Amino acid sequence: MFLNPYCFTQTVDGYWYGNANVKVNSSANNYLVELILTQKGNNITGVLNYYFKNTFRTLPIRGTFNPHTRLVFIKEIPVSYYGSFMNMDVDCIMDFVATLRVAKVGSSLHGSFESLPKYKYTCPRIDFNLKLSKDAHNQDSLLYAIRTLKETFQVWTPDEADTLVAVKIQPRKVINYVVSNQFKERENELANEIIVDADTVQVDFYDNGEIDGDSISVFLNEQLIAFSQKLSTKAIHFDIPLDMSREYNEIIMFADNLGAIPPNTALMVVNDGKRKYEVRSENRPFLYCRRRTRREGSCSSERN
Repeated sequence: MFLNPYCFTQTVDGYWYGNANVKVNSSANNYLVELILTQKGNNITGVLNYYFKNTFRTLPIRGTFNPHTRLVFIKEIPVSYYGSFMNMDVDCIMDFVATLRVAKVGSSLHGSFESLPKYKYTCPRIDFNLKLSKDAHNQDSLLYAIRTLKETFQVWTPDEADTLVAVKIQPRKVINYVVSNQFKERENELANEIIVDADTVQVDFYDNGEIDGDSISVFLNEQLIAFSQKLSTKAIHFDIPLDMSREYNEIIMFADNLGAIPPNTALMVVNDGKRKYEVRSENRPFLYCRRRTRREGSCSSERN
């Protein structure tokens, strides 16, 4: 007797769980993975949870499912680097690629997290075989799990763990004519004021909503110091020395895009060693912060 795989439902709805193993001979590191998916046509949305060492991550995801090839594809997922230390987590940006295997005894997603081409020698492939849970068809449970991770439910205040930076950037001038020209074309609008009491300030940038590809560029006194930096729940960190010869110093967070889900939900946290100041973009996608050396400062936002 032969069974046609298309006799079974070709859908990836449900809870999928299992181990994921790094494809390196010298590594015994593995990840515990749970994937919660709901499918509409060829599009899938859901939540990816994984536990690695002492780190638990929850990420909203979007991808595609091809019912003919049974291929599941989810683009650019931040996965903790297998060589990360327990007190310093580093992300590898990887694609989720899996094939749906359907059988009477149970369904599975067999595949791997695959690194982007420029990181293929740094971030090795992570293989997995995720099994479908018996709760696969509990749609109410699936939709609730996904709904609670929507943007409006994810406004948060970074704690100490979140300041383990994804990247630390030295504030030196860089050149990108496209970003610089776009910056010059936009107007600034005063939003509020802050006061800082230091010659150097620490500035951290986060995505304050769903991790959906929001990116920013940063200007210091109208000079570009970083561009096209993707935001996440891990900080992009700057230690910025202030020019005391200037009447004021200006730090500008410039939104390169609105992400997959507008608006750009950037959060800037300024720390002068005594106090922290949070500047949220809210519904204003372009935002900057000024610090005047004479204990005056202002944060302003830009509109198109």
